[in-house]
Order: sequence, then C-alpha cells, then structure tokens
Amino acid sequence: VRLVESGGGLVQPGGSLRLSCAASGFTFSSKNMRWYRQAAGKEREWVALINSAGGSTNYADSVKGRFTISRDNAKNMVYLQMNSLKPEDTAVYYCNTGLGGYDYWGQGTQVTVSS
Repeated sequence: VRLVESGGGLVQPGGSLRLSCAASGFTFSSKNMRWYRQAAGKEREWVALINSAGGSTNYADSVKGRFTISRDNAKNMVYLQMNSLKPEDTAVYYCNTGLGGYDYWGQGTQVTVSS
C-alpha cells in the first residue's frame, strides 16, 4: 500500500488549495478514503471521509462548508479542495485508508495559511 500526498504550500487567509493523494498497492475502488491533519504540537485529527464509490462524504465540523473531498477511481486518486482557508487550517495533511486491520498513511503535505 502506498499513499503519496501533494499540493500543499503557503497560502494567504481566504485562499484555496487542492490536495491530491495518489494511491497504489490495493483495490482503491473498494476502500473508503480519509484525510487527516496534524498541526504542530497537536494530535492528528480527522478532516474528511469519502466512501468507496464516492457517493457519500462526511466532514469535521471545523471544515464543513469550506472543504470538499472527492475521488477518481479510474485514476486511483483522492482530493481535498480547501477553500476559505484560515490560519488554524495550518497543518500537515495526510491521506489515509484502512486495510486488513491496519491504518496506512502517506508522508503528508504541509499546508501553511499565513499573510
């Protein structure tokens, strides 16, 4: 299982970023996918979930209405569109899935929201 995140960077408050996660090594279309984030000095927190078919999504209250999770099962990709970014969204963002009782994580991508 391999998950590789990309798309992070520095953005001003109110700006947007689109994160991508490339998945390989498992049957992507059969697995729910999640985004998590971890700010410096804080615990990792769940951000968003999308089911295997892409028809159902769920969000943490802190990002609801601003972030959108999506996936492309033909490309084995999952995305996180982040709009109206706030300084408190600054964190390392991780792609995640569970398989065989184990959690798998990518290396993360840094998102910094600052003026």
